[in-house]
Amino acid sequence: MAGEESDVGGEMQSIGIAEARSALGWWLEAGVDVAVQEDARNWLQPSPPKAPPSEPQPEPNVTQPSHETLVELREWLASSAHLPLASVAAKRILPRGPEDAPIMLLSDAPALEDFAAGQPIGGDSWILAGRMLAAIGMSIDAAYSASLSCFHSPGARMGDKEREACAEIARRHIRLVEPKRLILFGDGPCLALLGKRLVEARGHVHKVEGVRAVATFHPRHLIKRPLDKSLAWRDLLLLMEDES
Repeated sequence: MAGEESDVGGEMQSIGIAEARSALGWWLEAGVDVAVQEDARNWLQPSPPKAPPSEPQPEPNVTQPSHETLVELREWLASSAHLPLASVAAKRILPRGPEDAPIMLLSDAPALEDFAAGQPIGGDSWILAGRMLAAIGMSIDAAYSASLSCFHSPGARMGDKEREACAEIARRHIRLVEPKRLILFGDGPCLALLGKRLVEARGHVHKVEGVRAVATFHPRHLIKRPLDKSLAWRDLLLLMEDES
C-alpha cells in the first residue's frame, strides 16, 4: 500500500488486516495484554540480573537424647555431629567424673582455658572449684563436671532453640548421673534449667530432676571478682543445709 500523509507531517505506514492479526498474535504470545500501561517503560533497558538461588539454611542442631545409660550418653556426646552449637570450627569438651558422683557441677559453655585443659572447667577455675568443694567437705575428684554445651565455639551465640535442646540434654544427663546435689555455675545453666538469670536464681534452693540444686558464680567469675566469693560461700552453705 502507498503511504498516507499524517496530520503532523511525515508519512504514516498502513498495514493490512493479515499483518495486523500477525502483530496482535505475537503480542499475545509475548504476554502483552494491554495497549497502554500507567508507567512508562524503557524497552531498550537490559533486564536486571537474576539473583542467584539462595542456599537452604541448615536447621540448628537440636537433637534430643534418647540414651538409657550414662555410658551411652557420653559416647553420643563424644561422637555425634547433631548437637547444639556443633560446627567444624567448634572444639568438643567432654564431661569428667565418676558415675556415682555425690555432686554434679554444671557450668556455662567452655572457655579457652577449659579447652586447653580438656575438661568442662579447667585451669585456675578448676583449682578454685576444688577449694570451694573442699570447704564443704567434698573432694573435687568425686565431683561430676559437665557444661551446658560440650563445645568451645568462640563467637557462637546460643539461641532459644539451642538452649532448649541443651536443657533437655542436661536434664537427661542429671537423671543418669543421679547426684545427691547439683551446682549451677553461671547464667547459662540457670536460664536453661530454671528459666532465670543467676541474679534471680541465687539465694534459693531449687529442684532439678529431683536433685537439690543451687546457683552460684562460675569460678572464672570469682577469679575476676574476688569480692563475690563471700556470696558464693553462702550459696554453698545453702546447698549443704539439712533438707529435713
